[in-house]
Amino acid sequence: MQSEQISVFDIFKIGIGPSSSHTLGPWRAAQQFTAAVAGAGLLEQVVQVKIFLYGSLAKTGRGHGTDVAVLLGLIGAEPVTFDVSAVTPTVEQIRQTKQLNFGGSRVLSFDYAEDLVFLFNETLPFHPNAVTFQAFLSTGKAFSGTYYSIGGGFVVREGETGSGKEPADLPFPIDKAQDLLHWCRKTGLKVSEVVMENELAWRSEAETRAGMLQLFSVMRDCMYRGCHTAGFLPGGLDVARRAASLNKKLIGTRSYADYDTWIKAIREGGNGFNYILDWVSCFALAVNEENASFGRVVTAPTNGAAGVIPAVLQYFIVFCDGFSEVKILQFIACASEIGSIFKKGATISAAMGGCQAEIGVSSAMAAAALTECLGGSQRQVLMAAEIAMEHHLGLTCDPIGGLVQIPCIERNTMGAIKAITASQLALQTNPDKAKVSLDAVVNTMWETALDMNAKYKETSDGGLATNIPISLPEC
Repeated sequence: MQSEQISVFDIFKIGIGPSSSHTLGPWRAAQQFTAAVAGAGLLEQVVQVKIFLYGSLAKTGRGHGTDVAVLLGLIGAEPVTFDVSAVTPTVEQIRQTKQLNFGGSRVLSFDYAEDLVFLFNETLPFHPNAVTFQAFLSTGKAFSGTYYSIGGGFVVREGETGSGKEPADLPFPIDKAQDLLHWCRKTGLKVSEVVMENELAWRSEAETRAGMLQLFSVMRDCMYRGCHTAGFLPGGLDVARRAASLNKKLIGTRSYADYDTWIKAIREGGNGFNYILDWVSCFALAVNEENASFGRVVTAPTNGAAGVIPAVLQYFIVFCDGFSEVKILQFIACASEIGSIFKKGATISAAMGGCQAEIGVSSAMAAAALTECLGGSQRQVLMAAEIAMEHHLGLTCDPIGGLVQIPCIERNTMGAIKAITASQLALQTNPDKAKVSLDAVVNTMWETALDMNAKYKETSDGGLATNIPISLPEC
């Protein structure tokens, strides 16, 4: 049986916040459905479209922007390039005019209150994140499709398996951490080098490097914006953005016109423990405040956990003198392989596994990547990932108001700090003495996910979401 093949660009995707499973995934599902209608030659026959959201997509859909995502996907907007400042106005226009330009070419009557249905008490068996699209035709027939957003922006259509991507002849097939270690031992390659060799099965080295540098560019720009944007987050919780004020507190009120001069100013501020700790938190806060504001981010491996890897990478760049193209590529490549192992052996969906599947996985990815970039051995890299996840096991997902804000944003700071700590522990430890393998932790995480009560899996039916009294405005 062909094992799942996951590229760097499957784990890291450019998109729009606030959630990879509840925003980017449904957005992609809507695009796929529209393409399926067009591919069947039925676009001109469509007279009405209805959307049905199930399970977690229904329960936290409004807070996560699922309604926004499916509408933008149905009109043909592309999340990688769509103007983030146009998100809210575009959706509001659909609601006010009661018209939807299906596929960008077929204007239909559309009533948000009637044609977009939140089925709060219905869950489909395959996955909690399910959406069904129905296109009613002028012939009296209907064309429908059900899609599952399985985490990290990955989408599976009902009745299909896998991504639909053509299988590649990978030189180093990997399902488990033990497979990765086998290839590293056999070849002497670093984890990142194994990844780059596998990527050649899909595209040229130049294309891979360019794509990875684009990922870094989006991470960098997102962080810079977040550190220079004040105000409050949308959604009704009145959460104040903190990254900008912390940025000013740490380096003063002087304005830095670009990323490079900003980084130089941060470096000149010193390297004391509290100073570094504050900056790592600031980096993570900045990304996830942007994510919560429908900003452009990179799933790493999800949107809700998008701040951990950029924050740890930025820590490496600023405080470990790692600002080189080679090191940035090495970091991203190594991190992606750890994310792939977790996706294959467990899950990266909070709706399936709680927040351990998002913040826990991102922390493991960041810990591994930092360890390799700091000169750790292949076994120390895997050990760092294991340590980081071991101390996220059982972490629940209980977003207040269904918004990716509390406790999600602060959890990215915790995940980043744990990643750095895990890396330091691994670098100072003989991996031959390790008692717990990364594969054992992946298995444990999956078993924990299966045992976890459903109310702690991105439903807002338990935990902080039910113990913090709130009053959100009516949609």
